[in-house]
Amino acid sequence: MELNLVGKRALVAGSTQGIGKAVAKVLAAHGAHVVLLARNREKLEQTLSELDRRHGQGHSFLVADYNEPETVEAALEEYLEEGHPIHILVNNTGGPAAGPIVDATP
Repeated sequence: MELNLVGKRALVAGSTQGIGKAVAKVLAAHGAHVVLLARNREKLEQTLSELDRRHGQGHSFLVADYNEPETVEAALEEYLEEGHPIHILVNNTGGPAAGPIVDATP
């Protein structure tokens, strides 16, 4: 399938490893400007350096921690106020700790 994402901006949360990193790489390969979002600056910088730029797009990252929602809100507010639209959102973050469903709280 041919997918043209040139001119689109994709925010990928949890993007420095696993599924999030793989999705970020695929979106970049299809031409999207990828905005990485994670809590570890060093891993963000490393992942940023691995993204495809063959379509002339730039990529960027935001440092924020989903365990501290105010950091995510602040980073996104600042980014959006700078006039950067988000066309694609991949909300990939770690889930709750594993355990029996009967121990889960609503």
